[in-house]
Amino acid sequence: MKKIRVQFLLFVYNKTQKLYRKYFKKKKRQWQFTQKQLLEFEEDSLGRKLGEFYKKHGFTMIPKMENHDVHHLITGCGTHFEDEIAMQFLLLGNGKLNAHLLAAIILGSIILPEYYKIYIKAYKKGQNMRPFHQWDFEELLWQNFEHLKDFIQQKNTTVLY
Repeated sequence: MKKIRVQFLLFVYNKTQKLYRKYFKKKKRQWQFTQKQLLEFEEDSLGRKLGEFYKKHGFTMIPKMENHDVHHLITGCGTHFEDEIAMQFLLLGNGKLNAHLLAAIILGSIILPEYYKIYIKAYKKGQNMRPFHQWDFEELLWQNFEHLKDFIQQKNTTVLY
C-alpha cells in the first residue's frame, strides 16, 4: 500500500515541480556549473560534495533547483520520499514559506502519516539551525563543506555584554 501512496506523490511531484520552477523560480537562473565541473572542485569543498552526491545517487542537476540538492547535503536528509517531506518540514522550521512547500507538507502528511514523528523532529531541527533557506549556494561552492555545514547547524545566539 505504501508503494502506491509514494507513486501517487511522485506523480504529483513530477507534475508540479515544473510549474514550481516556472512560477516560483522565474527570476532565478540555473547554475553556471555542470555536474562534471562540480567533481573538479577541491576535495573538501561544497562543490565536490554536491558533484559526488549526484554521482552516488545517479541524479542529474535540475535547472533552478540546485539549492534543493545542497539542502540535502547540509541537513543530512535522505532522498526517499518521506525524507523529502521531512526536509520540507525542516525548511518550514528554518523560516521558508511558500505554496509549494505547504502543499508538499500537507499532502505528504496526509498520504504518509506514519512518518509524522520524523516530520516534527525535522521541523524542530530546522528551527535550531541558522536560517539558510534563502542562501545562494552557488557562491559558496568553493567553501569547505564541513565548516559550512557546522556553521549552519549552529543556531544564532544572542550575545549579551
